Amino acid sequence: MSSSLLDIQVNGFGGVDFQQHDLSAADARRAVEALASHETHRFFLTLITDSIDALCSKLENFEQIRAADPVIHAAVCGYHIEGPWLSPVPGFYGAHNPLHLKLPLIADFERLQEAAGGHIKLLTLAPELPGSADIIRFALRAGAQVSLGHTNASDADISEAIAAGAKFCTHLGNGVPIEMHRHDNVIQRLLARDELVAFFIPDGIHLPPSTLKNFFRAKSPGKALFTTDCMAAAGAPPGKYSIAHHELEVGEDRIVRSSAHLGFAGSALSPDEGVGNIRRWLGLDENTARSLFSDSIADFFGIKLPALK
Repeated sequence: MSSSLLDIQVNGFGGVDFQQHDLSAADARRAVEALASHETHRFFLTLITDSIDALCSKLENFEQIRAADPVIHAAVCGYHIEGPWLSPVPGFYGAHNPLHLKLPLIADFERLQEAAGGHIKLLTLAPELPGSADIIRFALRAGAQVSLGHTNASDADISEAIAAGAKFCTHLGNGVPIEMHRHDNVIQRLLARDELVAFFIPDGIHLPPSTLKNFFRAKSPGKALFTTDCMAAAGAPPGKYSIAHHELEVGEDRIVRSSAHLGFAGSALSPDEGVGNIRRWLGLDENTARSLFSDSIADFFGIKLPALK
């Protein structure tokens, strides 16, 4: 019997944007039920760059919602905080608000983890920022894993982050400028690090299928896993949606377009669609494809997945 799918980067789903300050319990339940209809009963609710005060407020609000609803409590098995400790260089911070990017401080992470009830399980940061190694070590002691993303880290920066305990790469191949040096770039540096587990977005938009195939081959077995990085349009029809301060439009082609000319911001992919894509594009059998979107991820985070009925 197959396990539930597990997505470690869900910014919103089913028309619901998790980035909103006034997220209601009804909307949270609607998103959780929509994910369940796509075979996904466990996920990390993901918050993107904002002020520390705003992130704490969002976490406190969701912790109250989570505590009051056992279905939401079970489904949201942790939080993924993506930013505000990201590269401030245009192209690398992507759709994140540069006004709120800052250097990592342990005191800020302590505030976030307290607001989250200790449930931050994954933290994405740029390791070239001063203080990153210290916060990586602190986050690990506080129960969170660390992933490298939205970064232009040097080999030395990456080595220091790995030595401190960083284990993952966030949506590798994305969160970078359109134009970079053809060989000496952070995508190649991160792909080459066998110590790191890479997460890829298999929507055919963030990475064309041929690129995804090459990147997948570049990683050792078990070191290439998958996520959707989905936003509110996932599991919902074409239309206008938001992610944080961005107003976005999704057409029949399922590309998340921004009127501010920022390119796409998140995906409209559901995890079960992602499984189908990697089966076709990577030539994987059903069990292997599902494992890379479920059990193989769960093992890294110590999560027990329910069986699908």
